[in-house]
Amino acid sequence: MKRPNIVLILADDLGYSDLGCYGGEIRTPNLDRLGRSGVRLTQFANTARCSPSRASLLTGLHPHQTGIGVLAGGNRPGGYPGSLDDRCVTVAELLADAGYATGMSGKWHLSGPLWEPHPSWPARRGFTDFFGTLSGCGSYYDPATLYRGETDASAETRDPAFFYTDAITDHAVEFIRREAAAGPFFSYVAYTAPHWPLHAPEEDIAAYDGVYTAGWDDLRTHRLDRLHAEGLLGAESALSARDPAQPPWAEAPHKAWEARRMQVYAAQVERMDRGVGRILDQLTASGVLDDTLVIFLSDNGGCAEILPLGDPEEFRSRRHIVPARTRDGADLHVGNLPCIDPGPENTYASYGPAWANLSNTPFRLYKRWVHEGGIATPFIAHWPAGDLAGGRVIRTPFQLTDVLPTLLDATGAAYPEERRGHAIPPYEGRSMLAALRGTPVPEAWQFWEHLGNAAVRRGPWKLVREHAGPWELYDMDTDRSELTDLAPHHPALVRELAEAYQQWADRVGVLPR
Repeated sequence: MKRPNIVLILADDLGYSDLGCYGGEIRTPNLDRLGRSGVRLTQFANTARCSPSRASLLTGLHPHQTGIGVLAGGNRPGGYPGSLDDRCVTVAELLADAGYATGMSGKWHLSGPLWEPHPSWPARRGFTDFFGTLSGCGSYYDPATLYRGETDASAETRDPAFFYTDAITDHAVEFIRREAAAGPFFSYVAYTAPHWPLHAPEEDIAAYDGVYTAGWDDLRTHRLDRLHAEGLLGAESALSARDPAQPPWAEAPHKAWEARRMQVYAAQVERMDRGVGRILDQLTASGVLDDTLVIFLSDNGGCAEILPLGDPEEFRSRRHIVPARTRDGADLHVGNLPCIDPGPENTYASYGPAWANLSNTPFRLYKRWVHEGGIATPFIAHWPAGDLAGGRVIRTPFQLTDVLPTLLDATGAAYPEERRGHAIPPYEGRSMLAALRGTPVPEAWQFWEHLGNAAVRRGPWKLVREHAGPWELYDMDTDRSELTDLAPHHPALVRELAEAYQQWADRVGVLPR
């Protein structure tokens, strides 16, 4: 079989049910077409946070094995180095060795150093063509740490028409256009949408007028109904209760402003979907769509963070995240203020827990937690020439460590025992390719840890806890939404799974909190 091209598309802070083909009311026709004509997974899990998920996605290892146990950063966050280390190998390095052209567009977030070239920068980890940001988030109109290769590209944002989502798409499209005729290519497209700040052009926001005035309670119910209709979830996935810290929509103050926040978020997602459409159009124009494995997923669940994070002045001082002013010198309004409508460049806001609860329908909790609301992601795979078509829905549980072995399986690329003189651990996951083609495969153990939030899954049983909290036990075959804790009824199973978790944590280098 001809070696496929690979287009790996990653969204940032997108919830499980935001896409149309996963039950959402947001207009995502391009991803819907890809999902409904390809393969959708119902139980794919990320690693609950941006940097760890990216590390695991690109290396096939658990993030603690790569130097990224919590987040990228220069101050050893959580006791981990905070940069992708040299004791792992990226899929870009492996595919480059196998003769693939490698390009990346968008958010890296795997390096502590942001201003001086470092071995953890993308151009030194297998990507010969890079355009994007090194930091974790920032303005869509004026993002910091923007580079082409290792050259500062911040001057490009002075164009009044610059919008980061579009710029990421532009680079990916040009890379594909240039490389498609030459041979196989790997394009990693890491959008920052829909991560805060809530930024979108006004015409995109206005297109959602009236959509969110029904409020989060009704919309969560409608999303679950559509998830059932799509065949993605069933009776095992009841709607979790509204976040108890959030009011019912009927009692919510500032309803027009609240609806506006979700409108901007939806506009961010739709803008990203348009970019995906342009990428698919270029694959078609280049005659390689059928021979390209396209994968789409999100790095974590919907984000409940309220801006500013922590001390307001300290947050404003993070110049790699928050601009001092707008490009024309105007003051920046940072925070979720009902007197300020988010969307324009001079605002810097998030959509908050109640709307994140909608994004994660029907699950509970959010980004940072390893309950389903934090780790469940849409996962779409499309490769007609590889028999990844027909609208299949796959219910086998998989997680991020399975992506790299899947790409190696599809391309025939090899995985080495050492890299640059260092022994590297074998990848932790397994290929999903047989399952994506419709062949039943046995389930495997799964493990997660982030900020002391921990989980282990074997078959239908998931043992999970919040940091410093007790273990909870759920039967995922009957209670995917984690509503009925069975731990008191199965103490021996709790002990068995907890012991397996601890053995894994010790082996991969989880640091105690």
